[in-house]
Amino acid sequence: MRFSVDAHAIGRHLTGNEVYIRNLLQRFAALDRDSEFIAYIAAPEAVQWIPERFRVRQVSANPFKRLGWDLPLRLREDRPDLLHVQYTAPLGCRTPLVATVHDVSFLERPEFFPLARRLQLRKTVSSTVRRAARILTPSQFSRAAILRYFPSSPDQVVVVPNAVSSEFRPMPYEQARARVLDRFGVAHPYILMVGDLQPRKNQVGLVRAFAELLRMAPAVPHRLVLVGKRNGYTEAVRREAERCGVSGRVHLTGFIADQDLVAVYGGCDMLAFPSFYEGFGIPILEAMACGRAVACSNVSAMPEVADGAAILFDPHSTVEMAKAMRDLLLDRELRQRMERLGQQRAGQFSWELSAAKTLEVYYEVAGSRQRSAAAAARTVTVTKS
Repeated sequence: MRFSVDAHAIGRHLTGNEVYIRNLLQRFAALDRDSEFIAYIAAPEAVQWIPERFRVRQVSANPFKRLGWDLPLRLREDRPDLLHVQYTAPLGCRTPLVATVHDVSFLERPEFFPLARRLQLRKTVSSTVRRAARILTPSQFSRAAILRYFPSSPDQVVVVPNAVSSEFRPMPYEQARARVLDRFGVAHPYILMVGDLQPRKNQVGLVRAFAELLRMAPAVPHRLVLVGKRNGYTEAVRREAERCGVSGRVHLTGFIADQDLVAVYGGCDMLAFPSFYEGFGIPILEAMACGRAVACSNVSAMPEVADGAAILFDPHSTVEMAKAMRDLLLDRELRQRMERLGQQRAGQFSWELSAAKTLEVYYEVAGSRQRSAAAAARTVTVTKS
């Protein structure tokens, strides 16, 4: 079998999309030594994350050129049995298609997307879903949402959970704190949030809740550390911190690579994850795997991922968020219980299992294609006879 994967997200700091495809590719190499794999990459530095025996092909980082020209050309040249994409398939793709749709937030929460982007996603994802032989998604929540907006055979939409990279594991607290001080200058205990700075992730709401926490519990010495790629929303977060009088206690680090992020998780006293909408929420599991307590939103896929191992709150309620943080910080017994439950929960997810399930789907789709081709060939032979 020859499987191809659109891996343009690797090396471009596309957060969850990059984590997902990078981990799958690395596991495929160990799980399937017989098949041939082709990875289509956009960033030259992505090569370092592609297994050695994979064939690597360059495509443009520009989505119009990649989807309209580069990928169609590569597919004609390479003739794979299957192409795996995230969200968007190339134009005119006749290769059997597996598509990962992590969520449909652009339909469920359209207010978080500019109109042009929303319309573009609606068009391209709708087309991809119609053409895909299988749709992969990371949670039962997302599966239900996909079927709600794109009714199709329920068997076509398969849940393959995300997981946690192996480097995310407990680190001695003082060692982690020393590394965070050295790399990022954070000397005080801190509450952590990990996620791209954007309205859907609700960092502004978290800053507001952090200020409320300090009013509820003035003796709390903690800072708020926000990890995520800076963009136009960064200034809104800074302005809210200034308005709330906590700008001196809010740190925005920008994007942090995994090798440093492990220490940032290890040095925090808790993760606060106030997103309004997630198809999964990998930072929840990453914090749990690092032995840290989690408080997260009670909406979308987050309760499913946490499964009783986190404190839940309404992300629209400043007071609820503040109380959740206060309870975890001040109630040591509660925090330690959440840490234990979180590690157990994170241990239930594995990229090896997710990759194995994905390969099963690949073989189903590619095998179906080969059976159809064989049947067509037999029909032609009989007709000629």
